[in-house]
Amino acid sequence: MITIISATNRSNSNTLKIAKCYEELMKNQGVVPKLLSLESLPIDIAFNELYGKRSQKFQDIETEYMIPAKKFVFIVPEYQGSIPGILKVFLDALPPDQNRNKKAVLIGISTGRAGNLRGMDHLTTILHYLGIHVHPNKQPISQVANLLDLDGKIKDENTLKVLNKQITDFLNW
Repeated sequence: MITIISATNRSNSNTLKIAKCYEELMKNQGVVPKLLSLESLPIDIAFNELYGKRSQKFQDIETEYMIPAKKFVFIVPEYQGSIPGILKVFLDALPPDQNRNKKAVLIGISTGRAGNLRGMDHLTTILHYLGIHVHPNKQPISQVANLLDLDGKIKDENTLKVLNKQITDFLNW
């Protein structure tokens, strides 16, 4: 199983739009992933889900999306030159060895020019610490607002091409 993680809790985000497009691209390649938006996390995750404490809501997310997954797709927006704090809190709330030796691929999202390259590097370091193998084909998506149509679908053919290539590489890895 593959879990796509839309790594922000911001509502109506471009990150979730890209994650949904990525989900469709994966389905077109014969894979049906699960999509986890961090919007669905418990509102008090930073205070009540750390250090072994678990609400039923968090346990359900962990059981449905994280434990059975063999691979993860992280769609990560740029927040202050890095990753969203909610993603770090989410990773901190998971048991450290739970995802050891699983695989991940990263897509960085930004409204600027760099496609969250720095954030993908930071996330790679965190994932390596957790024992998660990160695929080398990381995709920065810059100027994200210019790549989406009014329905939130990716309209840029070059972006679709590189994402499809990334998916093919990741599925074969």
